[in-house]
Amino acid sequence: MLYGLCFIHPYQADSRNLSRFLLQASVVGLGFGMNLHEVLRVGRSGFLYTAASISFALIFGLLLGRLLRVNKTASILISTGTAICGGSAIAAVAPIIEASDEEMAISLGTIFILNSIALLIFPPLGWFLHLTQTQFGLWAALAIHDTSSVVGAAARYGPVALVVGTTVKLTRALWIVPVAIGAAALKRSKSHIRWPWFILFFCFAAVANTYIPAFANFWHVLSNLGRLGLTATLYLIGTGISRATLRQVGVRPLLQGVILWILVGVTSLWLISAGWISL
Repeated sequence: MLYGLCFIHPYQADSRNLSRFLLQASVVGLGFGMNLHEVLRVGRSGFLYTAASISFALIFGLLLGRLLRVNKTASILISTGTAICGGSAIAAVAPIIEASDEEMAISLGTIFILNSIALLIFPPLGWFLHLTQTQFGLWAALAIHDTSSVVGAAARYGPVALVVGTTVKLTRALWIVPVAIGAAALKRSKSHIRWPWFILFFCFAAVANTYIPAFANFWHVLSNLGRLGLTATLYLIGTGISRATLRQVGVRPLLQGVILWILVGVTSLWLISAGWISL
């Protein structure tokens, strides 16, 4: 972030494309360090919470956008990015609702700024509130936008938080498909829907780690490579936060994103702390 704010990024578009690929490859790599039975248990338990939180974020996000008089398309993208999985959801829905480059940039800028802040503040907040690793992983998956920052924050908090956060977030990312199909039906669009195939490969990696113990050392190497790739991904995302991005986003979309993010974060934290949401 310091680099992005102080210097002009010479390869902005290339960096964004590379970070998207690195994120997906790193998530697959992390799968080689996870047990399939634990992944399925957490994914099954988190499905209902994910569905409820996505509906909550989409409804309140669109209401906030209308209240703050944010551009309708940008408002839909910000709400979708907050509800599901940040930039990936925006990239999937944008061509379907025929978003312009400017609307895409505003939405992505808003999500990336909040995403970077979340990566920094969530672990200290979790320690301050004495959240268990399971509670923190669940909270991070429900309240942080992008998969990269969820995994980054959860990995910093602990190994159990990493398993819970990654699995619930990937369960959440699967909702890209029905939301994109719904948007296409409403817009009567024939745009191609981007299927999150990397989630399937993550499951294959967990299968390999669980049922082929003879290659345990190799799976360990791939898991470590996933962590290294994630570090590079987070660096690339940080360099994308520039003064030009901050100017382009403007006050109203950023305000919509901040209010919605706080609403989702505080509500999910309260429900987890009260025991209404648990694994």
